[in-house]
Amino acid sequence: MSMQNTIEHKVREALTPEHLEVINESYMHRVEPGSETHFKLVVVSQAFEGQRLLARHRTLNTLLADELAAGVHALALHTLTPAEWRERGGVPASPNCMGKGGVSA
Repeated sequence: MSMQNTIEHKVREALTPEHLEVINESYMHRVEPGSETHFKLVVVSQAFEGQRLLARHRTLNTLLADELAAGVHALALHTLTPAEWRERGGVPASPNCMGKGGVSA
């Protein structure tokens, strides 16, 4: 199972999100082609109701601790309640990596 699929499975099982996007953004960074090291997660879940942003992020970092230890370098986390999701209408696009210039052989 790919890292992206593993992350998606774990988040779905733990948080039953109304909306989930697990986006592999590794191609935007200075890594080998086909890498799974940089991800953007958009998680919309009722489980976040009443939680501050830090608690939401801690939940995901704890849930994905094995993946972070096994090569995931970065997680851009967007954690919202359903009401916040409706109010915002989405999440911002990720910026380009400042150091992207390809991987030298």
